[in-house]
Amino acid sequence: MSFILNKCPTDLIMITINNTPLTSSLFPGGEAHISLQDVPVGDCTVVWAFLESADEIMKLLLCMDALRREAPEGRVELHLPYMPYARQDRVCNPGEALSVRVMANLINSLQADSVTLYDPHSDVVGALIDRVRIVPQHALLQELTPFILDKSLALVAPDAGAEKKTHQFAQSLPAKVEILYGSKVRDTQTGAITGTTVRGDATGRGVLLIDDICDGGRTFIELAKVLRAEGAEEIYLYVTHGIFSKGVEALTPYFDHLYCYFAFPDVTPHNQLTILSQR
Repeated sequence: MSFILNKCPTDLIMITINNTPLTSSLFPGGEAHISLQDVPVGDCTVVWAFLESADEIMKLLLCMDALRREAPEGRVELHLPYMPYARQDRVCNPGEALSVRVMANLINSLQADSVTLYDPHSDVVGALIDRVRIVPQHALLQELTPFILDKSLALVAPDAGAEKKTHQFAQSLPAKVEILYGSKVRDTQTGAITGTTVRGDATGRGVLLIDDICDGGRTFIELAKVLRAEGAEEIYLYVTHGIFSKGVEALTPYFDHLYCYFAFPDVTPHNQLTILSQR
């Protein structure tokens, strides 16, 4: 199956409507105000919303309400480069919220005619969103295919949650590649990683770690340490969503190069980071 990737707005402006940035401001009390003046709204309106914070989620809610008032019969296609709150897709401890369902309910309340998600964290996300279109990880990774094959890289699934997507990407390649399997032990109460192992031989070869999200990057750093100790010569990292909350510099000592498809807007450019969506 082939997928057509819709071009995202350059520099990932937080919310755009038909490629026009949404105008917003704050009332003195801190409440958001948005305006659709000078925004082209027609029979079909395409909204890109990069939801990195609760403020942007609120602006999207207001934006969709205003759109429906401007063009009640118009079609609205919503694109979410990053689906917030998707990482908590199950309740691990008593007293926790099922955050992904809360966020999905908000998105569904917007009544968009279509919602496009890009490599969401798990299958749970797509199952909860109405009229959803999923652009899978392997479609976003196609640009790296020549690089992977030229260097004869092995693919690394960092943990059990990444194995399915890594296998799907490997199957989409025109040549066979080896897959190594990482595993980690995490304390569900504290989030701390207490152990990391790799199954497969990395000796004398280059490897590419593949996952959907890099936040602080501890999982990848610990895995890179193990891979280097076991003889990996080159180590690369691809994530679809580059949050990099600890900064790109926290990762660069452990990787020869970093790739992401989308980077959060406050990520500082770095010569060891390539953002594929901006190429």
